[in-house]
Amino acid sequence: MADEKIDYLDLYYKMLLARRLEEKAGQLYTQGKIGGFCHLYIGQEAVAVGAISVLRPDDYVIASYREHVHCLMRGTEPERILAELTGRVTGVSKGKGGSMHLYDKERRFLGGHGIVGGHLPLAAGVGYAIKYRGGDQVVLAFLGDGAVNIGAFHETLNVIELWDLPVVFVVENNRYGMGTPVSKASALVDVFQRACGYGLYGRFVDGMDVLAVREVTERAVSLARTRGRATLIEAKTYRYRGHSMSDPAQYRTKEELQEYKERDPIARFKLHLIENDLLSEESDKKLVAKVKKEVDKAAKFAVESEEPPLENLHQDVYAD
Repeated sequence: MADEKIDYLDLYYKMLLARRLEEKAGQLYTQGKIGGFCHLYIGQEAVAVGAISVLRPDDYVIASYREHVHCLMRGTEPERILAELTGRVTGVSKGKGGSMHLYDKERRFLGGHGIVGGHLPLAAGVGYAIKYRGGDQVVLAFLGDGAVNIGAFHETLNVIELWDLPVVFVVENNRYGMGTPVSKASALVDVFQRACGYGLYGRFVDGMDVLAVREVTERAVSLARTRGRATLIEAKTYRYRGHSMSDPAQYRTKEELQEYKERDPIARFKLHLIENDLLSEESDKKLVAKVKKEVDKAAKFAVESEEPPLENLHQDVYAD
């Protein structure tokens, strides 16, 4: 049964847009248009789309280096994201950040961060600033399962609970920290249980189900906003590509990959919409075509934009 407060078609459109944007990024990388590292999000779309959909415009989002879709969901235009990936001056970080360091101050998207777990204390700092100013905003911080054994993760969990900071952590557990399975890196494989050691709320959710992610995050955000209580959410998901574009992902079997593709978050949501008479096959085809046209236009804008001039090298090095 449909929930009247949820714009289902908008959620579906955003998932399609996220998938197509990442597919285009992969294509541009293989064409040599994107240099450096590039970590794609294909397969994990339900997490960022579902979680960020419950935020207000004045809330904050901070993420690790697999963050193209998080930035997109915060409202940054596909043109500016692809321009950044291709190192153009029209990019969201002026062509200086690249794939791992997207940043959009206007939309309160505080980065992509290349250091594993390095952004987590920053999330606590933003939460402290909100509390200090007497605001009711929330910080939604995304991290991968590979960051949960980093010291900063534990230190930050401790301080956000100790100081009652409005921070929600979303661990996107895609089963592998680079090429290492969670079971070989962590004695406690159920990441959400780590919340117990610090007094936080711990929640588990199927990260391949956009509506389930949205529901769990909505409750966590409400707790943070009204009571200053932090939550650690573990979203079990899966990435279809390797850790980065240079990773052939030989550490997993084709059968395992196929198993997760059969639970594809976009296909599952499409079926849900059709079964509830919220979408037809014909309207789906039109929406897919619209998204493809939008992303192709963004890619054209990106590759035709200018590269940053040499004199920009010394700009934005220090804060004003």
